[in-house]
Amino acid sequence: MLMRGGTSKGAYFLADDLPAEPAARDGLLLRIMGSPDPRQIDGLGGAHPLTSKVAVVSASSDPEADVAYLFLQVGVEKSEVSDRQNCGNLLAGVGPFAVERGLVAPGGDRTSVRIRMLNTGDLAVADFPTPGGRVDYAGSAEISGVPGSAAPVVIEFPQGASPLLPTGRARDLVAGTPVTCVDNGMPTVLIAASSLGVTGYEEPAALEADQELAGRLRTIRLEAGRLMGLGDVADTTVPKLSLLAPPSDGGAVMTRTFIPVRCHTAIGVLGAASVAAGLLVEGGVGEGVASPPRHGDRVRVEHPTGFLDIETTLAYDTPDGTPGGTAGTGTGDVGTAGALPVARRTAVVRTARKIFDGTVFPRPA
Repeated sequence: MLMRGGTSKGAYFLADDLPAEPAARDGLLLRIMGSPDPRQIDGLGGAHPLTSKVAVVSASSDPEADVAYLFLQVGVEKSEVSDRQNCGNLLAGVGPFAVERGLVAPGGDRTSVRIRMLNTGDLAVADFPTPGGRVDYAGSAEISGVPGSAAPVVIEFPQGASPLLPTGRARDLVAGTPVTCVDNGMPTVLIAASSLGVTGYEEPAALEADQELAGRLRTIRLEAGRLMGLGDVADTTVPKLSLLAPPSDGGAVMTRTFIPVRCHTAIGVLGAASVAAGLLVEGGVGEGVASPPRHGDRVRVEHPTGFLDIETTLAYDTPDGTPGGTAGTGTGDVGTAGALPVARRTAVVRTARKIFDGTVFPRPA
């Protein structure tokens, strides 16, 4: 099934319909998507990382989850398939796909599906309309980067096991540049755009064409990856890099996100969740750049084609686990000495749509 999930598009498969052996599976997916080829002319891919994605879904044996979701990023010009990152955009289509394929029975007018994200081990819960026992993709929810409107898919992310600040610090100096390394579902490096000599309002294509900037970002990413415990990230797509600038349209911050070389025309869901949480961290690079909310927990993250709203709440726990104050709610003391920030709640509204359902004929091996 080909589906749009959020601001991405991908091929969704039942795990049983693909080879179990990873190398055989990946070889088949490359041929299905038409890679390696900059146009992906001989497959389903859309010649861009945002449209060269795969979701593999199966029933879950985990009592806390209904289905398991494996995200695979298929290279466009390179013959590679990576499971090193998650995708919160395709995640929006996993629940509807599970109902369409009979993995989950519809639960009345609305259905909630608990999804174990195999790339990270984290859990997400997607809630979407199923009137009459069928997924309804029509609705009035609009998201930036997608024309028209569709039914809302509300995705909530319970607190994950990974530390919010992988380096244990709110701010690090990486390759001579102040950064905040944060992981609220997606390992992300936050950088003030001004510290790299750009405004943060440039068009993505202009930033991609800046070879000096590209070199600096690569150096930062490689060093930050090691600091975040990700090892050598030269051949991976994480961590993402998000440049921060003051908001231009009433949001909390303007962003330009690299994934990791191409500059995103919007921003990924999990990347935005990490940005939103990172802005609330006392002492982070967002201070003096962003305008986080003083009341409520909704953080509007602006991007090149609009915005994405993330609802997030941080709490500061002391090293012995004693709960501290909260951030993002306008109450409580923030940044108590020795306290560690934890993302207590993260939620987002996305949309998804079934584009076609049928048989794909892969390029011969």
